[in-house]
Amino acid sequence: MRSLRRGDTVEVRTAQEILATLDERGELDALPFMPEMVPYCGRRLTVDRRASKVCDTIAYSGSLDIADSVLLDELRCDGAGHGGCQAECRYYWKEAWLRRVGPDDPHSGPDDAEATEKLLRLATANATNGLEDSALRYRCQATQALAAGTSLSTKDPRPYLRELTSRNVSVGRFSRVMGRAIVYETQQKLGRLPNPPLRGMGPSSPKLPTLELKPGDWVRVKSPSEIRSTLNDKGKNRGLWFDREMLPFCGETFQVRRRIDRLVDETSGALIELTSDCVTLEGTVCSGERSTGRWMCPRAIYPYWREGWLERVERPPCEVSQP
Repeated sequence: MRSLRRGDTVEVRTAQEILATLDERGELDALPFMPEMVPYCGRRLTVDRRASKVCDTIAYSGSLDIADSVLLDELRCDGAGHGGCQAECRYYWKEAWLRRVGPDDPHSGPDDAEATEKLLRLATANATNGLEDSALRYRCQATQALAAGTSLSTKDPRPYLRELTSRNVSVGRFSRVMGRAIVYETQQKLGRLPNPPLRGMGPSSPKLPTLELKPGDWVRVKSPSEIRSTLNDKGKNRGLWFDREMLPFCGETFQVRRRIDRLVDETSGALIELTSDCVTLEGTVCSGERSTGRWMCPRAIYPYWREGWLERVERPPCEVSQP
């Protein structure tokens, strides 16, 4: 099968076929097949992007190539097999786990129940590393990304060009991002690129009134100057920093997606229980268009928002449909 490209239709292989590709740790080329992915066996989906240039959020080395892997539609992990993690990461799918199909190709038959159960057991058993310091450590595609990926040199232009030739990005987007990358990278080398993008004045950040937001509530993101006043001199509010990719959302209105209470730490695998206010917003994901080291990354990570960076607003009026 030639390399899959954006827009190709694929069918996730049967549990039996996927089992045949995995080692005793439930991995292919160090990439785990996770228990949350099992229900997609036999489903037909569309290739969204190749995972050929994804950001490294463990060692922050730049970008990684997860070889022979793609992202499908808008599928995201629900964390069911990883302690209820709410990061909602996108899955990486090895091409060996997929079958290219056309509109007239017949669907595979019903999956074998015994093979499905065996695949689920294998994936679930390897979703943890066991106990360390009396704490459970989880394994997932995010924690194993460094092992499964190859670091890309920031000085090598070929990974950027492959994003264009693989149809990962359009010519227009490629030109826009590369133009910004040249400006930002030059500013960074000259020490003129603010990092973090917003920074407060003192060593501590204020504790802000909470809004007790719930999924479905409407909010407006405050202005950069208002948010700056909530940050310490490291650009953080109670440990959570305001990312450059969040700046374009300032002044815009969004719906609360969910409250964030627990996350798997990508470095240690520990499940972190959050005690301070933290939410995600519908339609606000990292674009990979504004941050050095993340140019054109397809992960579309949801950033985390302090409630003090938001203000409640009324539900926007619905557009009146034209007769």
